[in-house]
Amino acid sequence: MDELLRAERLVKEFPVKRGVVHAVSDVSFSIRKGETLGLVGESGCGKSTLGKLLIDLLTPTSGAVWFRGEDLSRMKGQALRTLRRGMQMIFQDPYASLDPRMRVGDIIMEPMNAHRVGKNRAERVEMVRELMDQVGIRPELFNRYPHQFSGGQRQRIGIARALALNPELVICDEPVSALDVSIQAQILNLLGDLQQQRSLTYLFISHDLNVVRYLSDRVAVMFLGQFCELSPTEQLYAQPRHPYTRFLLDAVPQPDPTLRDAERALLVGEVSSPVNPPSGCRFHPRCPYADARCRQEKPDLVEMAPGHLCACHHPLADREIL
Repeated sequence: MDELLRAERLVKEFPVKRGVVHAVSDVSFSIRKGETLGLVGESGCGKSTLGKLLIDLLTPTSGAVWFRGEDLSRMKGQALRTLRRGMQMIFQDPYASLDPRMRVGDIIMEPMNAHRVGKNRAERVEMVRELMDQVGIRPELFNRYPHQFSGGQRQRIGIARALALNPELVICDEPVSALDVSIQAQILNLLGDLQQQRSLTYLFISHDLNVVRYLSDRVAVMFLGQFCELSPTEQLYAQPRHPYTRFLLDAVPQPDPTLRDAERALLVGEVSSPVNPPSGCRFHPRCPYADARCRQEKPDLVEMAPGHLCACHHPLADREIL
């Protein structure tokens, strides 16, 4: 598959009174056309910040993002505005992401108005009705307000808004974390169907490894602003190479009662501050394998197996118990 988006050495720092928050630190990767890249990690590790950097909602402190071969940092004005039509975002909170004072039809139409899509309002209204039907919202509900819909319906409206400009890349920022499990499955199936119908490319951000496994072709694991592992999905779940990935997988609840008492690795130690991250490997204060090298030298993201990259001085050879 051809490369659609590429990030090179992205850094994002936020100044605060006591120093600088190192939200994203030297992250490089690419996303191919038509694939879904899952991005997982604990809350506060920089996942959402990275997603916003990729579509230029935040300006990187350093580094660059290429989309369709164009360097976003070098583009301005109408050229950037036109390119950004090809990338959209689905936000986490279906309640906060919709303007309560606007009718849902106008919410979906707003990007069309901003980019002057369609000849007139009548044509845009018809396009919105088709989008509503495609995401599972009855078109006759065009004039209702967000508070008249359930959480799952609101997220469908948010998805329709993200698709209003017919983008190629959609950043899904934990789009099902605020929904009930049964509704999560419906939204995930909808995203999968839309990807097939519209040839979409997804960056799917989540802290739920089961959700990511269901939808993703590859998975990137993020810890304290950096990638520690990047791999094809099934390869990552079958044989994680980084101890942190193993801890995350062992923390996933098991529905099978016969597996609940199996020995599992438990993550111990305090979470490091992004204002003052550890030297060397950022995971070393919580890693049972850490040694002097880990405390002093940052590991590079290197290929351990075909397509399987890991940043660790002591990668796991198999799924042994830590």
